[in-house]
Amino acid sequence: MTSPTPAAAELVQRAAGVIAAKHRGDLGGAEELLAAFGSEQAKSLGFYLLADLSLGLLRAQSGQSMDDLVRELSLLVAATAAPPDS
Repeated sequence: MTSPTPAAAELVQRAAGVIAAKHRGDLGGAEELLAAFGSEQAKSLGFYLLADLSLGLLRAQSGQSMDDLVRELSLLVAATAAPPDS
């Protein structure tokens, strides 16, 4: 993937800010940042680019292929989405 344009980079930074605010317990700040996207398309693009860059960074650090990382992520999502055993 090529480097994001300045406008896209701002969307990525905003998406990262939403996640950072949520993790530090600032839910109001996360909501404000989400509202600042302006459109669902901008929000989707920001989070897509953040995910793509994050996976690329993880791939570079781990040496795994993107397919392997996505497969692991999919399994993790499936495991956390599964209903608990009764």
